[in-house]
Amino acid sequence: MNHMWAPWRMEYIAGDEEKTDGCIFCVFPEQKDDERYLIVHRSQHCYVILNKYPYNNGHVMVVPFHHTHDLLELSSAEQLDCQQTINIVIRALRKVYNPDAINLGMNMGRAAGAGIDEHIHYHIVPRWNGDTNFMPVITGTKVISESLERSWKMLSEAIKETD
Repeated sequence: MNHMWAPWRMEYIAGDEEKTDGCIFCVFPEQKDDERYLIVHRSQHCYVILNKYPYNNGHVMVVPFHHTHDLLELSSAEQLDCQQTINIVIRALRKVYNPDAINLGMNMGRAAGAGIDEHIHYHIVPRWNGDTNFMPVITGTKVISESLERSWKMLSEAIKETD
């Protein structure tokens, strides 16, 4: 019998993850500890952070520093910087993971599926042919085969090389 080992998921399942006062998308970059907070890249108006509970290996988010729930409240410069950062991330994901495809999206508002709806952020998720297998269908479990620490190291290095 094969066993899956993903102990970091238990924090999420049990609701034991470290609680943060305030908006995590504002607080995390202020801490200046990018590795601990999984921030792989910073630009002038936004940053890239690994999703702590990813859908796939390499699942990242591009987050503007500007705290807003509405994309239209970002300035043109902020929106342009987010788009350019998305391009940098896509190049890095292709280099590190060689995905067959990439999902890019934003859930703006709770009804749209946003888990954190007070601060907009783009999701970028690498995808591979066949990455939806029997595990999520039969057991409701998604297997993430790479640690967040390894993802952080590989992506932050790849972004530095493409920047």
